[in-house]
Amino acid sequence: MNILVTGGAGYIGSHTCVELLKAGHEVIVFDNFCNSSPESVARVQKIAGKPLSLVKGDIRNREQLESVLREFKCEAVIHFAGLKAVGESVEQPLMYYDNNVVGTVRLLEAMEATGVKTIVFSSSATVYGDPQYLPLNESHPLSASNPYGRSKIVIEDMLRDYYRAHPDWKIVLLRYFNPVGAHDSGLIGEDPGGIPNNLMPYVAQVAVGRREKLSIWGGDYPTPDGTGVRDFIHVVDLANGHLAALESLTEPQCFAVNLGTGIGYSVLDVVKAYEKASGKPVPYTIAGRRPGDIASCYADPAEARRKLGWEAKLGLDAMCADSWRWQQMNPNGFKS
Repeated sequence: MNILVTGGAGYIGSHTCVELLKAGHEVIVFDNFCNSSPESVARVQKIAGKPLSLVKGDIRNREQLESVLREFKCEAVIHFAGLKAVGESVEQPLMYYDNNVVGTVRLLEAMEATGVKTIVFSSSATVYGDPQYLPLNESHPLSASNPYGRSKIVIEDMLRDYYRAHPDWKIVLLRYFNPVGAHDSGLIGEDPGGIPNNLMPYVAQVAVGRREKLSIWGGDYPTPDGTGVRDFIHVVDLANGHLAALESLTEPQCFAVNLGTGIGYSVLDVVKAYEKASGKPVPYTIAGRRPGDIASCYADPAEARRKLGWEAKLGLDAMCADSWRWQQMNPNGFKS
């Protein structure tokens, strides 16, 4: 199958491209590199031992998207392209709605114009907001505490509305929990620009000596050790979830599914596991809670097993070991 992967040079996109190529698909990456590097695409091809096609472009450019879909005879789209920093979304909400929501509108218009009717969308567990119950299943009410999460809800609603109007489409909404780790080759991994927004890349930079210490936001949550609990999922498991989702679309349908492990690890669990994997100390201080943070969040992954035949296989030790290998081999990310 010829698959357009928007945002395919990014962290999750690049790992998914590896799995798509290994499964025998033709991959066309469409990326503007605002938060990624062309080097990741070169490394994807090295890992897979197969070529892919790369087009530099912005998903808000409908004409270019139409041209690419036609030129490469695309049969499906995996849609990763989007801005993803929660704090930045609070400071610049219009930029997030423009890029994430308007960009998806342009993509759907281009798909409609070219007759491409299959899409796997990169959503997020942030659509659940502050959990009313745990573990989180797909029936949990949708709510978001920031513009990033709300942009994902708007896109999910838009795709559900589109399916009602066009019931011959095939649509999956994948709600990720907390992606971490890296490919076990050490060639691709998470390469945040500036100060990392997410826990594990920050821990990795402390372990490798790029940063002095970790600030843990909140040590007084109602959790076993007082620090926040999250469902961390290995990025390779997540990538295989996209492949499973694509292969599940044998007939027209539209549904949402969680991609998580169902296991909650605390911030201190991650710190201890990373110290074990790296053999390095990870000094930290406990700071005050951040506004908008929640105590615990983890998935009920049963629907993914039922509908996709998929489940996470890699645990926290593998997540930390693979992250550390990537960090050691690429101390400055793709600029190394």
